[in-house]
Amino acid sequence: MGKIRDAERTRNKILNAAKEEFFEKGFSGARIESIAKRASINKQLIYHYFKGKEELINATIANFASSVPKENLTLPADPKKIAEFRFKVNNEYLMEFLKFTAWEAVEEIPENSNGVESRKKVLQSYVEDMKAKQQKGLVSKDLDPALITLMMSSLTVYPLLYGKVTEMITGLHPEEQEFQEKWGDFLNLISEKIFSD
Repeated sequence: MGKIRDAERTRNKILNAAKEEFFEKGFSGARIESIAKRASINKQLIYHYFKGKEELINATIANFASSVPKENLTLPADPKKIAEFRFKVNNEYLMEFLKFTAWEAVEEIPENSNGVESRKKVLQSYVEDMKAKQQKGLVSKDLDPALITLMMSSLTVYPLLYGKVTEMITGLHPEEQEFQEKWGDFLNLISEKIFSD
C-alpha cells in the first residue's frame, strides 16, 4: 500500500511540475530536464511514468481539467449570465492554462499531444448546453450553438490573454478591477441584446 501511495505521490509531483513548465513555456519550450528539476526527481523517473513529452502533456492537461471544480464549468441556467460567468472563471482560475493556449497557437505541436480530448469534452459541453437552452426557448433557433460558444470564448478570453491590446484600446489593463467591472457589465449588456426574447 505504501508503494502505491509513493508512486501516486511521485506521479502527482511530475504532473504538477509539468503543468508549471508547459503552461509557462509552451510545449516546444518545455524540457523534461526542467520538469524533473521542478519536481525534485531524477529525469529517468519521468520516463518510468510517461513514454515521452507527448504523453506527459496529454496527462498534464487531463489532470488539470479534472482538477477544475465542477462549479467552474457548469454554466448558469440563464444564457444572459454565461459570458460574464465565463469571463470571471477564466480570469480567476484559468489564466495559466489560457497562456498555454497562446503558446499552442504559435507553435508546431505534434498531433494529439495537447490534451485535445479533455479540452474538447469541456467545450462541446458548452455547445450542448446552448442547444439545450435553445430547446427550452431561451436561445433563438437562428443562432448556431457552436458559433455562440466560439463567440463567448473569444469575448471571455481575448481581453485577458492580450492584456497589452486591451490596455491600448481601453486604457485599462485586464487585471485592473475597473476593467473587470466594465467588461463584465458590457458582457451582460450584449448578452441581454443577443438573448432577449
